[in-house]
Amino acid sequence: MSCADTALLPARVNALTALYRHIAETRMEGIPLLNPKIRVQAVGFEAVQSAAALDTDEPDSAFAAAVGVLITPWFMNLVWLPLQPQHQSDAVGCKLPRYVGPECFEFIGAYENGFGSYASCSLFSPVFEFDSHQAALDAAQAVLDTLRQPVPAPVPLTPTAIPGTPAAHAAPVPARRAFLFGRSSVSAVPAMPASGQRHEGNRHG
Repeated sequence: MSCADTALLPARVNALTALYRHIAETRMEGIPLLNPKIRVQAVGFEAVQSAAALDTDEPDSAFAAAVGVLITPWFMNLVWLPLQPQHQSDAVGCKLPRYVGPECFEFIGAYENGFGSYASCSLFSPVFEFDSHQAALDAAQAVLDTLRQPVPAPVPLTPTAIPGTPAAHAAPVPARRAFLFGRSSVSAVPAMPASGQRHEGNRHG
């Protein structure tokens, strides 16, 4: 990832925030899914390595991106945000596997006119369980802190004491995302449908 791409991060995050503030004031106005205690805020966006995509033939330059959490009055999502604006409206709704730290997530492609392409992975939708914006902010930061903590070194397996039997195998440790969000590390519910599309219980206009 180039220094020029990294320098774009503040402007792109500000543009994302402005986009969703506009959506909140227009398409989502009066929708009962809104939690009036929550406002639009981008949390903890950081640049990621360009090789963070999986199972794709797209060039690395397509993945100069940042990842963080977007809070709105109707959802909280992990967002994969290209640092260079991309215009791939045909990717709307496509499933995009991406690593965030050591965990693989299934993001859903989205597109907005004038902003470009991005992808999201649902954390909470709707967000009525938060009784204040600070509570939502704390949850978003806790998610990012967990995903960005150092990966512990693997613990060697201890062979079984019974002669002639193979070494004991440790039971698989649940992915941190399963621990955090109660579902598989490669499954997610789309929470940011494209313009003009709606999902039951989860919409932005």
